[in-house]
Amino acid sequence: MSARANILARIRTRQGKAVTARAAERDTVAQHIAAHPQSPRPQVAADVVARFCDRALSLATTLDEVAAVADIPAAVARYLRDQGLAPAAVCWPEFADLDWRAQGLQVAAHPARSDDLVGITGAFCAIAETGTLMMLSGPQTPPATSLLPETHIAVLSRRRIVAGMEDGWGLLRAEHGALPRSVYFISGPSRTADIEQTVTLGAHGPYRVHLLLLP
Repeated sequence: MSARANILARIRTRQGKAVTARAAERDTVAQHIAAHPQSPRPQVAADVVARFCDRALSLATTLDEVAAVADIPAAVARYLRDQGLAPAAVCWPEFADLDWRAQGLQVAAHPARSDDLVGITGAFCAIAETGTLMMLSGPQTPPATSLLPETHIAVLSRRRIVAGMEDGWGLLRAEHGALPRSVYFISGPSRTADIEQTVTLGAHGPYRVHLLLLP
């Protein structure tokens, strides 16, 4: 963060501006955004949840539904068992207090390391148009937990599904104001077709992406 802050400060100084943007400057930018309509966008059906699920499945993401947060451990245990995976994972801190042990799971709340094979995270929101998860980095949302393990399990509320990318950025501006260190997007398992145009999953990230949908 300090390196980015230094670079932006130097740019603002060369522009003759204060190092930190004042409230009036931020208001001017907000007014400019509000006054300029968005460019033409593809039509997305009114049922954004159905659209998101359809697009996510087409990207080799798998889906399950859970009625409440307390049901997450049982759903995770069932998925790991069905996939023949070990009952162990790391998770974001927000899920640390769930009753994992009752389902025979060993789950630790820390950023994934090289030997962690399953990562459990939330998501900032999801994009129905493309079946994509929008993720924000931060102390409580370490990117390693979603990017490093072979299996990524993400928990998502249907209320956090928006129609398009523009809506995701709008939600970020409304709820956070300042950008986090990084914003990144997950559209199914990692894949590449660099070698002989043959699609290979898990080349640069998880082999599996599994979503647990909450109300």
